[in-house]
Amino acid sequence: MAASSNAEQTQLQDMEEEDAGMEEREMESDEGEEEGMGVENSDEDEEDDSSEDEKENEAEIQRLEEQLSINAFDYNCHVDLIKLLKQEGELFRLRKARQKMSELFPLTEEIWLDWLKDEIRLTEEEPNREKVYELFERAVKDYICPDIWLEYAQYSIGGMGSPGGIDRVRSIFERAVTAVGLHMTKGQMVWEAYREFENAILSTVQPPPGRIPSHEEQEMLKTQLERIHTLFRRQLAIPLMDMEGTYAEYEEWSEHGVPETVMHQYKKALQQMEKCKPFEEALMVAETPKLAEYQAYIDFELKEGDPARIQITFERALSENCLVPDMWAKYTTYLDRQLKFKDLVLSTHERAVRNCPWTMGLWKSYLLALERHGADHQTVSDVFEKALNAGFIQATDYVEIWQAYLDYLRRRVDFSKESSKELEELRAAFSRSLDYMKHDVEERFGESGDPSCIIMQIWARIEALHCKNMQKARELWDSIMTKGNAKYANMWLEYYNLERSYGDSIHCRKALHRAVQCTSDYPEHVCEVLLSFERVEGSLEDWDFAVQKTETRLNRINEQRAKAAEKEANLARQEDERAEQRRKAKVEKKAQKKVQKGTRAGEKRKAEQDDYQDEWNEDAGPKRHRGNADQPTDEYMETETGPFGKATPPGYKPAPPATKKAPQGAAAAPPAHRQNEDNLELRNDNSSVFVSNLAYTLEEPEAKLRTLFETCGPIKQIRPIFTGKGSFRGYGYVQFESPVSVPEALKLDRRDVGGRPVFVSPCVDKNKNPDFKVFKYNTMMEKHKIFISGLPFSCTKEQLAEICKNHGTIKEVRLVTYRSGKPKGLAYVEFADETQASQAVLKMDGIEVEGNKISVAISNPPRRNATDKPGSSRPTGDAMPRQVYGARGKGRTQLSMLPRSLHRQSAPTGKVENGSAADGEPASAAGNAAGEPKQLSNSDFAKMLLNM
Repeated sequence: MAASSNAEQTQLQDMEEEDAGMEEREMESDEGEEEGMGVENSDEDEEDDSSEDEKENEAEIQRLEEQLSINAFDYNCHVDLIKLLKQEGELFRLRKARQKMSELFPLTEEIWLDWLKDEIRLTEEEPNREKVYELFERAVKDYICPDIWLEYAQYSIGGMGSPGGIDRVRSIFERAVTAVGLHMTKGQMVWEAYREFENAILSTVQPPPGRIPSHEEQEMLKTQLERIHTLFRRQLAIPLMDMEGTYAEYEEWSEHGVPETVMHQYKKALQQMEKCKPFEEALMVAETPKLAEYQAYIDFELKEGDPARIQITFERALSENCLVPDMWAKYTTYLDRQLKFKDLVLSTHERAVRNCPWTMGLWKSYLLALERHGADHQTVSDVFEKALNAGFIQATDYVEIWQAYLDYLRRRVDFSKESSKELEELRAAFSRSLDYMKHDVEERFGESGDPSCIIMQIWARIEALHCKNMQKARELWDSIMTKGNAKYANMWLEYYNLERSYGDSIHCRKALHRAVQCTSDYPEHVCEVLLSFERVEGSLEDWDFAVQKTETRLNRINEQRAKAAEKEANLARQEDERAEQRRKAKVEKKAQKKVQKGTRAGEKRKAEQDDYQDEWNEDAGPKRHRGNADQPTDEYMETETGPFGKATPPGYKPAPPATKKAPQGAAAAPPAHRQNEDNLELRNDNSSVFVSNLAYTLEEPEAKLRTLFETCGPIKQIRPIFTGKGSFRGYGYVQFESPVSVPEALKLDRRDVGGRPVFVSPCVDKNKNPDFKVFKYNTMMEKHKIFISGLPFSCTKEQLAEICKNHGTIKEVRLVTYRSGKPKGLAYVEFADETQASQAVLKMDGIEVEGNKISVAISNPPRRNATDKPGSSRPTGDAMPRQVYGARGKGRTQLSMLPRSLHRQSAPTGKVENGSAADGEPASAAGNAAGEPKQLSNSDFAKMLLNM
């Protein structure tokens, strides 16, 4: 029983344990299912997110592809599409997108390297290496890039085991060192890779230690060593960065030391590197695009005259400035005139138009280069068709490209034959050009671009001169005249000269008679030509008829001119009357406002004296003070017409600083005023300059002026001038510790401060020195200086200097601006001598700068009249007295502060008007000269204002 009981207990215990294990397994299973469901949910969320991203990217890809189907020349759209396809891993679509872009544009170094690396991964098998080689060949043609050449050479090493593989690697390395081996900063890595390759070959031809090499092995070893020696010698003869390290490596590698000739070439290259080092350092610290730095480098290499170095410098500049047409133009011009290698010249022209297809000048140069190097006719025609589809920015560009192509076709024609295929092609091209101008160009630009019909004139001249077909020439000239050119004398004279040279007298006379009848710009000249023609070839009847016709025409022209002049005079008089009415209405309106404000003038303005305050109030007591011209005045620092640019009325005496009250809201002004008042005794004109044309909104003017002038010398005090309400007036004074600093400060005249040119002039009392002249520029003819007008407002000093430097040594470039700092489109350029200036006028006049046609002439400013000179004045009768002009004419600081009612007062010449003499002399002097007339008191001023 006991045994049975124990067995049952044991069995029960086992069953309980089994049940417990099952429960645990079920719980674990449930937990696992829950966890699995959670993982599945998380994976599903991630898949949903990724699928949404894929859908968005696919939608964006489709949008970009549609946009490119509309405008295939959208460069940024191509770049965005390639980025998205690479991100999605769509390698085959990516290859297609890159292929399309490369057909339209040269690709950058980064795009090429990404493409090449992707293709290398896709074509790991040997048979497909040729496709990668072809891609590399396309890549090295776009730009001269050391990194691409190095990648090309390293990739070719992978195929050196194939037949001819070693020779192919050497060939690629030779092309690489020829193309980029002169690159000052990156050429070294190509040379080193070349040497490492040859060293690797050397290790394979060396016999194992202990074995005597055969004669053939010795020859191979000797040849390989000579190759490495040659590479060292070639590299050490080129100025490259870290040449010293290469020289030390050669010394260690060579068993017999460095030969004397190699050492001599190395030292010479080292000297050349030192000359180039400043330009390389400037490029290293400059910001992209480094155009100015590269231009300086190119100019240096052009003076040195090494064609290979000039070429590599141009290529380096273009790799970072591929969209600068002027750089391409300079490079292609150099190649056309100096190197003249067909393959190099034509490939560079092709790269130029691919980078800047919108530039007509590059296409024109390309056509000329193709003809110059004997390209076949079909090639030239294909390039011309591409030029027509390039999308020029102005109508005249199409006229010029057509002219270039027509010139090429004309040079192909043998005019000794009456008819030929080339002549028919030329005539067809002329007809097509006229249709193209009429339809394509006019529809796009709203003008034909050829208002003078230059193309038709050339065609007519060819027909008359070479083809002896005057009938066709006359038909062309009839068409020219019907296009609005019949009113111009020069057009008729051009036709007359054609008839005179290749036609007959009957058609000459007919052309001149039509010219007399139709010309409206210079009829006198046409009439004179007709009379001269009849004197030589006409009969008496012809002469009489010509005289009668010319007189009738000229009489009619004179009547028309008289009517037009009378009409113009009437319009001018009406405009003057309207202007006078507007001026009177404005004056009356201001007078009404003065009357309305007159009763509150005493409340709004804080007088500087208690007596002056009482005069403005109706309840004021008896007059306490009457001004006297003989009383001494404060010695204010003056520069134009009075203290701080104001005209001070006689009898006015400012109150002491303690009695002045600052107006409300002028938080920043009181310190400046207190400084001005407290330092009156410290002022010294000889150590000071007057600074004006500052912006009224300039913040912290004292700090800005201190920053500007602190390099000129120790500053004693700076006094910016504020209004009564605390607003900055835009001018002030800077006083130095020593007068020696003043000339240095004057050199800062027209320096930019806050976007405006600041005017710096000597601090002079113009009342005491009326003949003082500050205008620093010559007013006479300057034969060594040119005056340029019509410049685009975006033109800078640097750009203008770049344009002018080809014509001589530039000493100074000055752009003329308004007071606000905005350019006027005018400039003065000073050359070293008169000859250079004359050459610049001949070469530059009429050229285009950023689409603007400029005018260039020798500087000959108009003479300044005596009354216009600084400091001069004249009596004007009842009109407003002329203000004394300052250094730069009538500016804000020269405005008189007298009431307008006083300006309308009249006085005999020589007597005092409003406290100042009519001839511009100080009031006290004028008063004494006139016999001490009665001075105007403060109450007189107040009454006059209240009676306005």
